[in-house]
Amino acid sequence: MAQPTLDPENTLYLDLEQGRVVIQLRPDLAPNHVAQVQKLVRAGFYDGIIFHRVIPGFMAQTGDPTGTGMGGSNEPNLNAEFTNEPFVRGTVGAARTQNPNSANSQFFIMFAEGSFLNGQYTVWGQVVEGMEFVDQIPPGEPPRAPGRIVRAQIAADVPA
Repeated sequence: MAQPTLDPENTLYLDLEQGRVVIQLRPDLAPNHVAQVQKLVRAGFYDGIIFHRVIPGFMAQTGDPTGTGMGGSNEPNLNAEFTNEPFVRGTVGAARTQNPNSANSQFFIMFAEGSFLNGQYTVWGQVVEGMEFVDQIPPGEPPRAPGRIVRAQIAADVPA
């Protein structure tokens, strides 16, 4: 199967301990969320952060520098950018509190379809390669030995 041509500015490389996950960013759906993710990635914010909530058959959540699920970045919270884009395997969504306008740095990657999230959480990306590595992230809330993001990079910033 031919790989889709990805825009390097809107391609996120998440290097996990298991291997590289390639995420197509979706500024067409969530321009403000994508801009914040790009800014945080370029600042090295996600490097070394653990997956603090991993529920098999549902999703893996990361992006909290405290590792507790309660933290975020120093950037302002984002207003919801809800769309009709469905939550399916590999969808990347913005984690938030009960307040729809509370997304900041945390995000989750879906292991499976989750239509009950449709229209209630912001979709800002889709895994296009390396989902097998996401599947290997240790489970738990929190995991006993959590997986982590070794390094996050925007493809445009990676020398060819």
